Amino acid sequence: MIRGFHLADAFTLANAACGVAGMLMAMRFLVTHDTADLLFAAAFAPAAFVFDVLDGRVARWRQTSSALGRELDSLADVISFGVAPAALGFACGLSGLCDALLLVYFVCCGVSRLARYNVTAESLSAGSDKVAYFEGTPIPTSVLLTAVLAVAAWQGRIGDTIYGGVWPLPAGGLHPLALLFALSGTLMVSKTLRIPKL
Repeated sequence: MIRGFHLADAFTLANAACGVAGMLMAMRFLVTHDTADLLFAAAFAPAAFVFDVLDGRVARWRQTSSALGRELDSLADVISFGVAPAALGFACGLSGLCDALLLVYFVCCGVSRLARYNVTAESLSAGSDKVAYFEGTPIPTSVLLTAVLAVAAWQGRIGDTIYGGVWPLPAGGLHPLALLFALSGTLMVSKTLRIPKL
């Protein structure tokens, strides 16, 4: 199977590795309660983004794009820009039942958005080798959510003091910050929002 990989796929795997590392650091924080672990977890998101950009550039430069590479890219993106930000949000204090449901919704939207992209990419490219626009926001835009959480961690605004406080609801309440994840997920699956691909 390794023979089927291209240079661009190494960058894609580095993207996935950053996502996994971010999740592990978020989980480590739950054990150590050391804010540095959250900051490290958040730092892996822009690193993943850099690798995500590079894998596409390298594939076009070497003209080695493949179905395997496209699927690998989507799987890496789900980890780095879907599951990892949700894990970071949970570790930062979005841990009530309502929060968790919104985080799950966010990840499911990301998975759905990537699956739709893979299915429709050929028709959206209109015969060229590049898609002209995205339907819905690309999943790497979740780097912005990670940035918000990183600033919150840096300022010590995590747990009970997280931005927006908590709305008293059953099962731990709802932190309004979790609504940003719901908004991000909804924008990802939107079919009316069209964003030109640069």
